[in-house]
Amino acid sequence: MNLKIPFLNNMFINFFNYINNGILSILPNKNISYGLSIIILTIIIRMILFPLNYKQLKSSFLMTKISPQVKKLQTKYKSDPTKLNAETMKLYKEKGVNPFGGCLPLIFQYPILIALYFVFSTLSGIKGVGFLWIHDLSKVSSFSDWTSLILPIFSGATTYISGMLMTANNADEAQAKQSKTMNLVMSGVFLFMSLKFNAALVLYWTVGNLIQMLQTKIVMLMLSKKMDDEDDDNSNKKIIGDADPSLPENKKSKKKRISNNN
Repeated sequence: MNLKIPFLNNMFINFFNYINNGILSILPNKNISYGLSIIILTIIIRMILFPLNYKQLKSSFLMTKISPQVKKLQTKYKSDPTKLNAETMKLYKEKGVNPFGGCLPLIFQYPILIALYFVFSTLSGIKGVGFLWIHDLSKVSSFSDWTSLILPIFSGATTYISGMLMTANNADEAQAKQSKTMNLVMSGVFLFMSLKFNAALVLYWTVGNLIQMLQTKIVMLMLSKKMDDEDDDNSNKKIIGDADPSLPENKKSKKKRISNNN
């Protein structure tokens, strides 16, 4: 990987050293401080990116909810692609769906991943430092040491689970199958990359996946509850509206019934 982002490199090196020095002042053990520093750095980055992540999750959730309506449009305008596109975009606008909302978090994540690759490759103090079962955070995994393969496997698995959680409510069988295939490909790619990256970067990515899974679960439950409450409110308003004789439309309906009876 030959890409360099000097600004992010320097910023993350200084910030990481600041976190690590703070932990070292409390726990003077490098085999604890470096691993904890990576975890804390990951949490901070994920919290900063959460507003974008929320938009991604909301977009994914709404896309899933309106998929039956999109399918109806596709059936209705299957012979008119221009009309289909116009009606689909109109539906997205009415429901507040951004079909490209899922791209933003990825756009911001990859420059950070590239910057951290150089951070963990250039930190001189990290060489020979372990964490939990990891013998050296600065080294890549090796088939000669099976314990070094645990983290890359965990990285691939959490990438897959994280992706599946985002599409768990997908009612469309074709889209669900496509999402499963994409998640398998992505998890395979990150498993392969994790075998080439040093353990520090793989630890960052894996912890990030775990945080992503937690955020996804909470946000999806919140959005689902919010939509259910809105549906209940709309149903109650409709019932109240139908039963209220003072409303103009109900007055007309009442007069019509009286006229018909006469």
